[in-house]
Amino acid sequence: MDEKDLRILKAIGTLESGSPDRITEETGIPKSTVHYRLERLQEQGIIKNDIFDIDFEKAGLNLTLITEVWAEYGSEYHKEVGDKLGEVPGVNQVYFTLGDTDFVLISHLASRGMVEDLISEFEEIDEISRTSSTFVITTIKDEPNPLNDYELEELKDALLPDVS
Repeated sequence: MDEKDLRILKAIGTLESGSPDRITEETGIPKSTVHYRLERLQEQGIIKNDIFDIDFEKAGLNLTLITEVWAEYGSEYHKEVGDKLGEVPGVNQVYFTLGDTDFVLISHLASRGMVEDLISEFEEIDEISRTSSTFVITTIKDEPNPLNDYELEELKDALLPDVS
């Protein structure tokens, strides 16, 4: 990855589009170069897909729940329990964490009934010893592309080798 790749990735986040025409306009990188590099970034797995972001609230999933999960320690438990948690309907993100909590989950749900169903599903997983869920009242920031949180120079310093 080099500076052009970073500029392309940053443009994708800023524009919320993978259109080579729009990326060329944003970066000044020739369209043929943008197209080639997009393909290469996809082959390398850096760009995972080309789906559109969905506004969960407008789609009716207006309750966001953050759940901490404590599980019984065992060999490969993080993978086994994590997979089970990821299969629960409504769970969108599963993070295995260090510290007092074993997992943090993010769920987007449409109703309190769905919350009750979610908690019931958690209770069915034998390895879970305890959960604690918190309702999000107001989303202050929800940036789907972490590259948008940095200036290009910060990304270059952090991600590109120093060739001085």
